[in-house]
Amino acid sequence: MTPGSLDFLSELVRVRVGIVLKGEKAFMAETRLGPLARREGLESVEALLIDLRQSRDERLAKAVVEAMTLAETSFFRDPAVFSHIRDVILPALAAARPDGMVRVWCAGCSTGQEAYSIAMLALQAQAAAPNLKIDIIGTDISHRALEKAHSGIFTQFEVQRGLPIRLLLEHFEKAGDTWRVSDRLKQAVRWRQLNLLEDRRSVRAFDLVLCRNVVRYFEPETAKLVLEQMAPALAPDGRLVLGMEETLTASAFEPAESSIRVYRRKRQVSQAAA
Repeated sequence: MTPGSLDFLSELVRVRVGIVLKGEKAFMAETRLGPLARREGLESVEALLIDLRQSRDERLAKAVVEAMTLAETSFFRDPAVFSHIRDVILPALAAARPDGMVRVWCAGCSTGQEAYSIAMLALQAQAAAPNLKIDIIGTDISHRALEKAHSGIFTQFEVQRGLPIRLLLEHFEKAGDTWRVSDRLKQAVRWRQLNLLEDRRSVRAFDLVLCRNVVRYFEPETAKLVLEQMAPALAPDGRLVLGMEETLTASAFEPAESSIRVYRRKRQVSQAAA
């Protein structure tokens, strides 16, 4: 693949979704765009990118960006973080709400493992907080990822990554060579396609926002912008959770549990309209 095509691809992804391609970009492009090139009847990824540069086909551009932005994910990624959410954050939020309803936003949810992990945690947390109810929305820019998340069907390899056997047997059903989440879990989560570069200041309030292993792929200024726009969408006593390798760049937040990347809104941040 030529340097010119790689530069074109990198700029396309950066402008559309704010993600900076790093590492072995040529290998990533070949791996992720190869199937798309074949579906388009083209002989190579290089031919696919040349065709896109010449045609500026919007459908093809969206397909290329989506293929390049499929994120790595797993169930209960960073167990200490999820234990803190279950034992501390969810019970405290439920106790502070008359109806016990905790609204959760999983931003950049990929294929759904994180959102379903939160749903399982909520069921566990009800032992200490019987009034706890959960409403989860998972958003991602990838339509393909959201289709898989909505299906609730995961391979044996996927459920083995972070999901304890007890929870697998409790919340999943065997379906041939795959596993399907229970109706109870599926009903706890809604899915929506969303580009985080869009202005989020008008969204309703959430009590818990997980934006984990997302902003690390953005340029610093883009990461700051995305997080700043999330601040008004967070309830005054709510929590924002980042990935363990991510650094807070937004001045609208301050540490709540800095060792596990949990943050709260600063007092001066105005509340979003519900």
